[in-house]
Amino acid sequence: MDEIPLLEVADLALERADAPHLPLVEEVSFRLWPGRAVALVGASGSGKTLTALALMNLLPLGVRRREGSIRLQGKEISSYSERQLRSLRGAEVAYIFQDPASALNPVLRVGRQVEEVVSTHFPQWSRAQRKARVLELLREVELPDAEKMLRRYPHQLSGGQRQRVLIAAALAGNPQLLVADEPTTALDVTVQEQILALLERLRQQRGLAMLWISHDLQLVRSFCQEVLVMYGGKLVERGTPQNLFRRPEHPHTQELVQAALQAQTPKIAEETASAEPLCRIFALKVRYPGQAGGDSHLAVRGVDLAIYPGETLALVGESGSGKTTLGRALLRMLPFAEGGILWRLPDGREVDWSSLSQAQLRPLRRHVGMVSQDPVSALNPRMRAWQSVAEPLRVHQREQRKHHRQRALALLAQVGLGPDQADAFPAQLSGGQCQRVAIARAIALEPQLVICDEAISALDAPIQEQILELLTDLQSLHGMAYLFITHDLDAVRHFADRVAVMREGLIVEQGKAGEILQAPEHPYTKRLLAAARAVHSKA
Repeated sequence: MDEIPLLEVADLALERADAPHLPLVEEVSFRLWPGRAVALVGASGSGKTLTALALMNLLPLGVRRREGSIRLQGKEISSYSERQLRSLRGAEVAYIFQDPASALNPVLRVGRQVEEVVSTHFPQWSRAQRKARVLELLREVELPDAEKMLRRYPHQLSGGQRQRVLIAAALAGNPQLLVADEPTTALDVTVQEQILALLERLRQQRGLAMLWISHDLQLVRSFCQEVLVMYGGKLVERGTPQNLFRRPEHPHTQELVQAALQAQTPKIAEETASAEPLCRIFALKVRYPGQAGGDSHLAVRGVDLAIYPGETLALVGESGSGKTTLGRALLRMLPFAEGGILWRLPDGREVDWSSLSQAQLRPLRRHVGMVSQDPVSALNPRMRAWQSVAEPLRVHQREQRKHHRQRALALLAQVGLGPDQADAFPAQLSGGQCQRVAIARAIALEPQLVICDEAISALDAPIQEQILELLTDLQSLHGMAYLFITHDLDAVRHFADRVAVMREGLIVEQGKAGEILQAPEHPYTKRLLAAARAVHSKA
């Protein structure tokens, strides 16, 4: 191309200030032209997010640029002062981050938060002009009833709506480059499809350049013109998505491609070994109270479901369908549940879980484990890994306290972590390692059921595959059942025995995973599968 690149990065190197002999990123060079989408992919810890943050010097504390050139529209900006970079952030380069819930201020209405960005870039505008611009941005990102959205708080929006608010804020300064760091990871497939279509439309209409950071190679294949593969802090391969899928050369690229393809291999379901369910849920309703005296919201509207020993039951559906609420009700973490939850204990007794008091329930909680979506926030940042794993043993007074570390080390070994990781704090571990710690903690009391709530959605494809294999191995070893709450239909195909599809608080279809995914009957299930195919198809 003859025109000057919008962004040109040459020989970028990043290091920790306290350990310069251990570089984090080395010799990274690439170019990005207006109107094009380039993907930066790689495993957790490969340096892709640090590379993106280095563009505007948003590096974490303790990380610094050692050398390298960063040119924006032909101007060298790597030596710019903080004041000079502030004039570029949002106006020339804007970021969309992975988790909109943590990126938005929970105590400010979303209209106010977008208006703050508008005010920063257009301080000369009047209040009326700013409000009109905010409404224009909210409509541009296709939020329904923009006037009402202005007055809502982040917790009153769905995950997809919060992500649209972040996109509106990113567009407020009319940037030329949009850096999207895993912007659809935590969203279900239908919302993913909507957000991806929105970003693609904005790219074409505005002529935006986009730098995608993603672990989803199928997504990259569909929406980007060039892929840069990072491994160990270096760019190891680049090319068009088609060529990388057809002829990957570097071993890490081959691993990423294989993981993407492996996720689509269906699991051969085994017949349920026991006719007696481990857990029976019937006529379950969960109602959330209204805000400020408003009407309450019925999130789960009469669910009947059974979970059998040793099986993996996947619970799928769009954001807001009630999946997580059902899982939380099963854990008795919600006080507004109605209906019955019958639980068969290891001694054969069946108890009505829903009628027990908290005091009666506490000694029985050891039969249920939990693995949540964000392992870093789920772990106490002040506890070492082995201490987090040993915590359930302490709470339930299992074994003598002097044996807790030994038991925790044995559990961590089962999930593939050694003594070095056992003494590390969560901030010193990768996302995949933190999730392994969370899994070790979940199985510490040898539960009958483990609830996995989007347990792999924040991980890159190879780590996802490793975690699913780990869960399968642990299931074979301990005989536990899984309730696998997810929006990832590829993972369901690979991992689940049965699947239940949830929509608007109801189970609309359930059965063997292979049969449901190959020949769905309900129109809603068909729409979910069509959305998944659309996300992973080549435009």
